[in-house]
Amino acid sequence: MKAEKKIFITKQRQVILEELKKTVSHPTADEVFLMVRQRLPKISLGTVYRNLELLSENGVIQKLDWSGRQKRYDGNFENHYHIRCLNCGRVDDVLIKPFSVVEETFRAVSDYKIIGHRLEVLGLCANCKKP
Repeated sequence: MKAEKKIFITKQRQVILEELKKTVSHPTADEVFLMVRQRLPKISLGTVYRNLELLSENGVIQKLDWSGRQKRYDGNFENHYHIRCLNCGRVDDVLIKPFSVVEETFRAVSDYKIIGHRLEVLGLCANCKKP
């Protein structure tokens, strides 16, 4: 939800962005590294980590950072919601329009300047809820 800044898009950043936009699985940095390495075999894991951080800090991608869990990355920076399996860690997009009432409610009860919000729903995915 940070304001976007202009950053130079290197070949490595472009490939990282393209790979992230191809998937809806919300990959970890290690998974992004494996995807990018198919196209850029000499790229290092550290380079992928640094570029993911830079892209998320500059509002190009979303970093999904939940305590106690590995960070995941989302190529879709549009405001949308996520649902996360408490058992396996799978993350999926929830395809509903964001609730403006959430921000309106916070504006009414706080002195914060509300910039945006994120909503994460917790549950068990179809595979994990099976008996």
